[in-house]
Order: sequence, then C-alpha cells, then structure tokens
Amino acid sequence: MTRRAGSADLPLHGGRVPAWLGQRMTKLGAVIVEAIVHEYGRDELLRRLAHPFWFQSFGSVMGMDWHSSGITTSVLGALKRGLAPLSGELGIHVCGGRGRHSRATPTELAAVGERVGIDGTALGQVSRLVAKVDSAAVQDGFDLYLHGFIVADDGRWVVVQQGMNGDRRQARRYHWLSEGITSFVDAPHAAIEGRGQGTIVNLADRRAEASRGRQLDLLASLGPDGIVREVTRLEAKAVPAPAQSMLPHLIMPDHHDVRAEDIVARRLHGNLAAAADRGPADFAELLLTPRVGARTVRALAMVAEVIHGAPCRFSDPARFSLAHGGKDRHPYPVPIAVYDHSIAVMKRAVVKAKLGSTEELDAIRRLDAQARRLERDATGPSVEALIAEERHASHSYGGRSVFGVEPPPIAGEATG
Repeated sequence: MTRRAGSADLPLHGGRVPAWLGQRMTKLGAVIVEAIVHEYGRDELLRRLAHPFWFQSFGSVMGMDWHSSGITTSVLGALKRGLAPLSGELGIHVCGGRGRHSRATPTELAAVGERVGIDGTALGQVSRLVAKVDSAAVQDGFDLYLHGFIVADDGRWVVVQQGMNGDRRQARRYHWLSEGITSFVDAPHAAIEGRGQGTIVNLADRRAEASRGRQLDLLASLGPDGIVREVTRLEAKAVPAPAQSMLPHLIMPDHHDVRAEDIVARRLHGNLAAAADRGPADFAELLLTPRVGARTVRALAMVAEVIHGAPCRFSDPARFSLAHGGKDRHPYPVPIAVYDHSIAVMKRAVVKAKLGSTEELDAIRRLDAQARRLERDATGPSVEALIAEERHASHSYGGRSVFGVEPPPIAGEATG
C-alpha cells in the first residue's frame, strides 16, 4: 500500500517563468531525468516524483523560487516540454498541466495508449478519479487547479496535483503513485503537502471505510432532508475533536530570502568539499575549458545529489537553490554561464553513457558519494557569506533574474 509520506507549506505565488529560464529548466530537467532512468530505471524516477521533498529540491536546483508553489507548475511544464521528444526512447510521457491543460489529461492519455499499447481510456478514468478524491473526498479547503499525470510505457504512473486556498495565500500539493495501490479511497496518497490547519474531512483515509459505508446507508434510509435534520441535531451536542496526529512535514516559509536556518550546513559543506576534492581529479578537462571552473563543479555536486541522493537528504530544498540561484534573485541571480555549463556537462555525460562510456556519469556519482563522506568533518563559509560572495561575483557569471541582467559590482564594494 502507498502511504502518506509527509506534508509541507507552499506559499501561493503568481507570475510567470521567463523564457530564458524556462528553456534552461527544460534542458536541465530532461537530462537529469535521463540520468536517473539510465542509472536506476523508470520505476525509480516515478518514486522520486512522488516524493514531495525530492520534488521541491528538483525544482530548486533548476533555478525556480525555492519555496514557492510555482515549482509545481514550472517543473511539470519543463518535464512535459523536455521529455516529449525523448518519450519514445525513455518510455515516459507527461500529460496534463494547469487549468485547461489539466482537463485535457484523459485525451492525452488516450493518445499515449494508442501509441504504446496500454489502456489509455482506463488511465483517463484513473486521472478523473484521482482528481475527484483530492477535490471531494479530501475536503481540506484547497481547490485543485493543476493536475499532472506522468505515465510509463508499462502503465505505471505518478500523479502530482495542486490546490490553492486563496484566503490563506497557500497551496497544497498531492502526490499519488501507482506502485502498490489497491484502492483509490483507502489511504492512497504517496504524500500530501500542506500545513496542518485543524481537522479536515478525509474520506480517503483507511480509517474512514466504516464512515463511507454508513454514509451510503444514511442516504438510502433517511434521504437528503433526513440527513440535514440529523446533522443539525448532532451539531447541538458536538464537543471539540481531538487534534490530529502530526506527520513528518516540510515547512516552506513565506520569506523569499534563503537563510541559514533553511539549510543543513553540514550537507552544504559536504557539497562544497566534494567539489573541491573531486573536481580536479575527475573534471580536469572541464576545468581547462575557458570560463569553466570550480563554480560549475560546485553546481554539479548538487545536481549529482538530486540524481543519486537518498530521500532523507532532501529535507532542506533551499540548499539546492545554491546550485543555480533563483529567478527572483533569491538566494542570488541565476548564473547563466554556470547553468549552461551544467547542462552541457550533464548532456555530454548522458550521451557518452548511452554509447557505453560511463566515465563522466561515474564522476558525477562520485561527487555525491564524496559529499556524504566529507560532510561529517567538512567546514566552510557561512550561508550568508556564500550568498554575499555569489552576489558580488554574479555579473561575471552572467547573473540574471526577473529584474534584469545583474550589473557589475561597485568598485570597492564588500562581499559580505
């Protein structure tokens, strides 16, 4: 059986992803997926997408707003664009999206079914039912507005959908995974993200099985008017309900800036130390390339963790925003040169691996392994100092944000 894996708060943000970032997210997202499928297979990719902590970290390493609800829309959009030309090779298909695109999901699934020989009509029914459970059976105050359905050639799938509560300016993301599902109305979620806000009606909980049956009995015996009279009588006798037990959850704060408390420092120092240790040994050719140096290897260390890291290592998604910055200039502007070199290195490694030469993908794996080995003892700059240093150097890396191209630093300006 699937189980609820955790919860997290997602501030509800508007706005659009600029084209210069969206294009890069498409490329980096696709090549990371290729690496995961090559190393671990399609089933593992689906498990990662169903994990709310990994999903948020994945969006952060791609330069989106690290704490925002917008990660859901932008990541699914990037994967839909980037994996479309690779669907025949990888056997992965991304359907749905936001608004009208979500309503087209059953039609898209039917088309996938015709191409690869799976029952797309049945998958369309699954899509509708999953959306209905999270909009009607789980009454938590969030209205669904996004529905993404990722399906493999063998019919296995993951659903990522999101609802909003406009009054609270919050979003909640729901993750479903077909692996192990035996019922759509008996604790089916892989995870639900969102702050606990008191008692909610969750008829999809396995403990609600008796309630579901009794509701049908009441409807048959009392009729709608009788149920209203019964509810009125019970409300008059109602006593406060006990607080729900808390599940492990990730809290995405409202503040835009990345702060020290948002990052597990020992993991960050492990990333930095691994880049310094393995970079000269494994990326000597890369480091000789003009304008490519240690900064790119540092970004690759975090990309490596997204590909190879264990689930427990994604409790601090803010750390992954230190790879390629953020479109809103938090923690610092997106370093375009570094981002493009990260894409190039990953793409070259994946292409070579497909041809049987795995040396470069192996080097990226060693970055992640070395970070775990070194983080116990590694030391390094504070989060504040690292961010100040990146902002000071941003112009030299082609720094860019929604506010424009980053200007050169003022002469004599301190780095923090």
